[in-house]
Amino acid sequence: MNLKIGMVGLDTSHCPAFVNLLNDKNNQFHIPNCEIVKAFPGGSENFSLSKSRIDQFTKDVQNKNVEIVEDIDSLAGLDGYFLESVDGNQHLEQFKRLVKFGKPVFIDKPLACNYADAREIANIAREHNIPIMTASAIRYAKGIDKLVEIDETVESCEAFGPMALLHDYRDYFWYGIHSAEVLFSFMGQGCIAVQTFNTENVDVIVGTWGDGRIGTLRGNRVNANNFGCVITTNKATKFGEASGEIPYYALMLKHIIPFFETGNSPINFEESLEIIAFLEAASQSLSNGGKPVKLEQLS
Repeated sequence: MNLKIGMVGLDTSHCPAFVNLLNDKNNQFHIPNCEIVKAFPGGSENFSLSKSRIDQFTKDVQNKNVEIVEDIDSLAGLDGYFLESVDGNQHLEQFKRLVKFGKPVFIDKPLACNYADAREIANIAREHNIPIMTASAIRYAKGIDKLVEIDETVESCEAFGPMALLHDYRDYFWYGIHSAEVLFSFMGQGCIAVQTFNTENVDVIVGTWGDGRIGTLRGNRVNANNFGCVITTNKATKFGEASGEIPYYALMLKHIIPFFETGNSPINFEESLEIIAFLEAASQSLSNGGKPVKLEQLS
């Protein structure tokens, strides 16, 4: 089965990366049986890194035989969709346009830039029975994804990585999403409260789980660009670091393609929703001077 896929938003480097891996049979890491055939460039006037990159990325994917269309409606009739717009504030409205096609949608990180939008996306997906998957590719990176054995229980996790704070993007939703994805991939659901500690160069976000476990996200702005984690299980403390030996995107696509085929996401969507709640609470804690924020208080 050769899936025909549409793409919304050509303002992130993920777009040419996905197209190269799926459409170019000569690519060393080519993934067969799926092709991106049409794309709507989109773009955000509210985010500088959208406006400055969209023209080049549009040319890049067009050079790989992707048809560029003028609106989302022109993407009808395909087997699934990548919602790639780099400004997560656009995802809710663009998802509403994709729902009527009745096909699975992969929403690139972040699912949304606030918890209210994320919940609305979830409600719309349930109402219309639309399968959704959302993830950071770092979740699937070699060196991270197989740290825990089946018979091990994770007692705590510290995920770390770069975490720039931009003037025109909401704090932790830009790069904090990557480390948050790693954190939840090991800790799972159940976070009940979040507290943020902020300095010029490093932010530490501490989550308390309902069963007493603690998960920590540490983001830096000192040009330490490696992603990884330290986890403590009932058997050992382990360190994992993301390796680019195999492209992160190629490893993630090996999960996305089966999702397009079956409509079954490998990630529980409630976990994805809680990740956004975690970042929302962290952002609110940052704004209120580091006071803890309970997830049940989010609206």
